[in-house]
Amino acid sequence: MKAMILAAGLGTRLRPLTDSIPKALVKINNKTLLEITINRIKEFGISEVIVNVHHFADQIIQFLKENNYFDIQIEISREENLLDTGGGLKKAGWFFNDNEPFLVHNVDVLSNVNINELLKFHKKNSAIATLATRTRKTSRYFLTDSHNTLCGWESVQLNEKKIVRQSPGNLSRVSFMGIHIISPELLAYLPNEEKFSIVDAYLKIAENHVIKTMPCDTYRWLDLGKPEQLSQASAQFPELITGMME
Repeated sequence: MKAMILAAGLGTRLRPLTDSIPKALVKINNKTLLEITINRIKEFGISEVIVNVHHFADQIIQFLKENNYFDIQIEISREENLLDTGGGLKKAGWFFNDNEPFLVHNVDVLSNVNINELLKFHKKNSAIATLATRTRKTSRYFLTDSHNTLCGWESVQLNEKKIVRQSPGNLSRVSFMGIHIISPELLAYLPNEEKFSIVDAYLKIAENHVIKTMPCDTYRWLDLGKPEQLSQASAQFPELITGMME
């Protein structure tokens, strides 16, 4: 399985740390978020990765060179203009040419989600995409039916709700973890625009195709969007100090 690491963002929530470096090179216990993510997915046998870059792109490229690309194949998808998550995936779509499902992983999340189990869930349900989710309080939710099928989206902050697939029962709120498995045929259904959110694309695609969510509440997860969350990482993920995640 191939993978894409989303690392092009400006990291505005991590300022002032990201005033001089990209968020991918922010460190926890002297390990960059990019290094942590690469080593994490390597545990599952992934050896072909594409990383999208924009903010301080040359620093990321130099970092990968200095570390011999962590002994795997790493391609760079450079975005001269920031393309958002969906546009970034679309630009890098050429990399996923083996007709196999692939992993997409945000660089600024920590998790011990079993990627192999996520892939198994994806294949079992014949989904065009499978999103790792958990139950937690947030400002934006995906809405799913009793079969973990994506049916809509809700913003508590904006008091806005979108239902894109009808369900006979009540819908559940789940929070996206920034980790997903995508079947390559989904790439053909991405919007014609150059810049767009993968969330918006998923909601449109879910009208006619099965997108699943896999509940991952039994796994640990941490969003590293703010400086104070970086200080929580060592306590929640002590293996970052001692070795690989289990």
